[in-house]
Amino acid sequence: MAVWAIGLNHNTAPLDLRGRFAFALEQTAQTLGTLRDTIADNSEVAILSTCNRTEIYGAGEQAQLQQTLHWLAQSGGVSADALQEHTYALLEADAARHAFRVASGLDSMVLGEPQILGQMKDAVRAASEAGALGTTLNQLFQRSFAVAKEVRSSTEIGAHSISMAAAAVRLASQLFENLADTRVLFVGAGEMIELCSTHFAAKTPKHIAIANRTLERGEKLASQFGGEVMRLADLPQRLHEFDIVISCTASTLPLIGLGAVERALKQRKHRPMFMVDLAVPRDIEPEVKSLEDVYLYTVDDLSEVVQTGQANRQAAVAQAEAIIDAGVQSFEHWLDQRSHVPLIQQLNAQTETWREAELARARKMIAKGDDIDAVLEALSRGLTQKMLHGAMAELHAGDTVARERAKHAIEHFFLRSNR
Repeated sequence: MAVWAIGLNHNTAPLDLRGRFAFALEQTAQTLGTLRDTIADNSEVAILSTCNRTEIYGAGEQAQLQQTLHWLAQSGGVSADALQEHTYALLEADAARHAFRVASGLDSMVLGEPQILGQMKDAVRAASEAGALGTTLNQLFQRSFAVAKEVRSSTEIGAHSISMAAAAVRLASQLFENLADTRVLFVGAGEMIELCSTHFAAKTPKHIAIANRTLERGEKLASQFGGEVMRLADLPQRLHEFDIVISCTASTLPLIGLGAVERALKQRKHRPMFMVDLAVPRDIEPEVKSLEDVYLYTVDDLSEVVQTGQANRQAAVAQAEAIIDAGVQSFEHWLDQRSHVPLIQQLNAQTETWREAELARARKMIAKGDDIDAVLEALSRGLTQKMLHGAMAELHAGDTVARERAKHAIEHFFLRSNR
């Protein structure tokens, strides 16, 4: 059984390219269906898609790296050659090691960040519900979760990390002398916005608003901070009211355009605006960054801020890598054992055929009234002869080298009392 992984992340691909390969979780079943149609129907597949990475994990009789790459390229509307320059392709132990590192937060932009483990569990759950997981990938992911749990409980991998939300607060504090005097708008109501709103709310801003596609979810989040909720359609008319705008939605098209920001700045009489776009694909048109009085940061722009404290985490990283190494070795051993399953199944089927044949012969002898001891003797002799026939044939066939090899194998498997 082959295991493979193909992906692109914040280290290998720019933001705009990553945005082409963002897959919505609710569309997983359909997406995985088209992927399996492209490679092999009996292959196991799962897709992990976050703001920092898109990865496809697969398992099957043969690795389908090129087929997977071509499917991914086609889904993003780019050539396979162009995409290959920004992807990594991993097999067997390397694929397992990568999955373990991702789950443990070692491959994240924010080293040790906990959100990725939940995102991976969601991806696995969606693949399972879509019927795309089998024994091999399920084992890979369950072991990934176990390794991640051990890493987080046995090391301090996340103790010194700075989250994206904390980084956004830090940058906003450099622009505005007192965040308590600011008005903050959050666009979206997902996990990342919930985290960001919690960090900003701790600074007690003058006003908090949540703009979301569904008012119900927005109201639930806004109520936690005494904020208001608004529709996405109201953004162009109300954007000028806010000093800080943090956006992270699953929209496939930008929600805040250049023209809307220009009008907002004019109404604000060019008072500065701090904007953070954590979405992939972008929620805010990139041209906005060129405007004076707008300080726009993307998820990639925040990477330098969140990398602080790396030296403090090196010892924890070494510990985590040792745990991952042990996990990879264990998975390799399991995978190797799985490779013998077809042979074991064939052996069981063969012996079952022999058993049924001899049992049928014994029943016929009993029906004819033969002595029970004679029946048992014939049954045992028949089974023994069937089991030894192949071995005896090998001893009498082939050249001297083949017979000597057969002799050692027979001694090993049948003459156990000699060992």
